[in-house]
Parts: sequence; C-alpha cells; structure tokens
Amino acid sequence: MSDRLAPITTAESVAAGHPDKLCDAISDAILDACLTIDPEARVAVETLVKGMGGDAAIVLAGEVSLNGSVPDYEAIARETAASIGYTDHSIGMDATSHSTCVVHAYITTQSQYISQGVDGDLDSQGAGDQGIMFGYACNETEDTAELRGRYFPIAAALSQRLTRRLDIIQRTGEIPWMRPDGKSQVSVRLDSDRIEHGDGLRYPQHVSDVVIAVQHARDAGGLDDDEEAQRQFIRDTVWEQVVKHAIPARWLNGFDTNNLIVNGTGSFPDPGGPYSDAGLTGRKIIVDTYGGGKHGGGAFSGKDPSKVDRSAAYNARWAAKHVVAAGLADRCEIQVSYAIGRAQPLGLLVNTFGTGSMSDLELSDRILRVFDWRPAAMIRNLDLKRPIYLATASGGHFGRSPTDDGHFPWERIQEDRIEALQS
Repeated sequence: MSDRLAPITTAESVAAGHPDKLCDAISDAILDACLTIDPEARVAVETLVKGMGGDAAIVLAGEVSLNGSVPDYEAIARETAASIGYTDHSIGMDATSHSTCVVHAYITTQSQYISQGVDGDLDSQGAGDQGIMFGYACNETEDTAELRGRYFPIAAALSQRLTRRLDIIQRTGEIPWMRPDGKSQVSVRLDSDRIEHGDGLRYPQHVSDVVIAVQHARDAGGLDDDEEAQRQFIRDTVWEQVVKHAIPARWLNGFDTNNLIVNGTGSFPDPGGPYSDAGLTGRKIIVDTYGGGKHGGGAFSGKDPSKVDRSAAYNARWAAKHVVAAGLADRCEIQVSYAIGRAQPLGLLVNTFGTGSMSDLELSDRILRVFDWRPAAMIRNLDLKRPIYLATASGGHFGRSPTDDGHFPWERIQEDRIEALQS
C-alpha cells in the first residue's frame, strides 16, 4: 500500500438553524416581502442574532427603497426564525416571545448616489457595485441517478443533501430531540492514479469521511443520565436517519463507518443556536456556493438582484452549467468583473482546467455572445424580480433543482443556448 497521502476533496454545509443561516433567512425573507410589494425594490439588509442567558436579540440593519408601504420588518424576522424552529428560549431563542426576544431595526433608504447609477434600461442600468463573481459547473454528479442534471461538485452536493435532510427532520418533527442547529462535512476520495494522467479531471471514487454536528435535547433517547450511551444513540440515529437517507448508496460503497464523526466534541445539547454562537448575514459564502474554490467575496442574502454580487453570480453559474451540459468541458469556471454604475462587465474569463474541447479564450468568446451580462438583461433573462430568495437561504444556492413555481431559475437548462454554444 502506498504511503502517499490520498487525494481528498471536502465540502461543508450548514442547516437552516445555524445562526448564520438563520440571519441569511431573515434577510432574504425581508427581501421577498419587499419584492412582493414592489418588484423594483432596492434592498440590502443584514441581520445579526444573539441569544443570552435571559433573553435574545435580532438586529436588522441596511437600506430599503420601494414604492409602497414598508413591510413589518420585526414581524418578518420573528416569523422566519419561528418557522426554522426557534420557538423556545431553552434551545437558543424564542422568536415568538416579546419578553425574551427583542428586535431592533435600523433600516434607511438607499443612497441617491448609488441609485442614480443603477436605475435604467438594458443599456443604462449599471452594476450596483464593483466586484468579481464566479460561476462553476462540473460533471461529478452525473453518474448518480439521484443527482443527475446538477453538474455540481460531488462533495458539496452530498454535504448539502445532509443538511437539507436535517432541515426536513426539523420541519416534520419526526425526530423530536433533534434541534434546528446543525452542520455537515463530506470528504470524497479521488483516484490518485487517474489524476496523474493530467487531464484536468478529479475522478471521485467514494465518500471517505462524514462529519455531522446536530444540536439535541439534553434527554435525547431518554439517556441524559448515561452520556456514553446517549452519544452512541445519537450517532446510530444520524447514520440511519440522516447519512444513509441522504447520501446515495453508490457514494457509500467502501465507506468505513468508523469515519463517521457525530458531535465530535462529545455532545451538542441545548441551548445551542444563537445562544452558543452569534449569527450574521453573509458569513457562509462558500457554503452558499461550491464548497471551495475561487470566490469574489460578495454575499448573496438580503440583496436585490440589481446587486451583481447576486445576479452576476447566478448568471455565471447558469452559463457554466450550460457549458458542461453542452459537452464543451468537464469542468468550467467563469470569472466576471464589474464597476459600479457601468452596464457592461469589465471582463470575463473562462477556465476549463484542461478539460475543454476548445481553447478557454474561444469558449470565453462564445459565452459572451450567448449570454447577456448587463445587469438588467441578467435580471430579465432569469426573471429575478420575484420573491424567490428565501428558498436559497439554506441548502445552497447552486446544484438545486429548478421548480415549477420559479425557484432556482439559474439551474434550468435551455436547449437553444446549448445549441448556440456548440455552434
């Protein structure tokens, strides 16, 4: 057996009840409420949450400009946190209680010096800020029936499935002792011999390690007087009801269950959530995207689509997914950059990591011709002026299935665009 360190790719995800994701959800719920009132609303809202011994606080701050009545920010924040499961102060926060949870709102209107550069038509609406955005797609999910059509990094896809499973358990209440706060991490072993061929592919083989953290009731399993037995009970439940349920069997082939780590510090009892860790909008940008790789640094949640941090990142993912779906590359990363107030991007660059059927420069040219990168055009083509953003706040913005009611439109494949890229 070789003594070389095996090549491993790893990605993490966090559940909807993680304090940072709770903040993302509140910010996106406010955005959706504003877009429901006015599809042209300009929104940039940040959220902070913190639980303490006797009370908890939700702080809202940012800028909103809309044509219509301002929504009830406090009510939205409370309802969103409650829907995620924070209705009991003993577990971390009771958002429904006005005596133990206070909401502070510090929201003003958008600066006129920003709005004058980002309002207009297809040619005159400029980017809402400067910045660099990335989109990515690959074929690592395409040999698995449950994941086919996602064109997504496999470690990120699997870690997202784990936390979405935790979220489902929380919503349905099927495991009453599980709480909203949780995290996952998946490592996938790569084929080192095939990687050495130098063709730019990663050749994932199977899951090598799974890490799960899940907050739990102190009396989980009725074993609060036997810590070791409780730890084993929680571990067995996570394996049967979370891991085996969420990860397709093809990826668990060869998995050593000794490499399943559940609550690695020993236990994760109440209170958790905002009590154990302050939350803030925009702190999980890698979790939101591809689980690793390049990122321009701009967060998504709480921002309306005039902010290219959001719309251009969605457009870049849309374009990259079409490239891989068209068979023009097995891996595709797109970088696009903007200046505030300017409609046309400053530049666009494609990297196919040696897997492309043509040069990266030729592919960059085709992408510029097939996809429109002006902010107003991206918003139009993806129909982004709708209240579709709360669904993105947990479980990842990419690698999701587009829905009939318009969620995740940047994941939808259009055959005419594939044909245009190929020709």
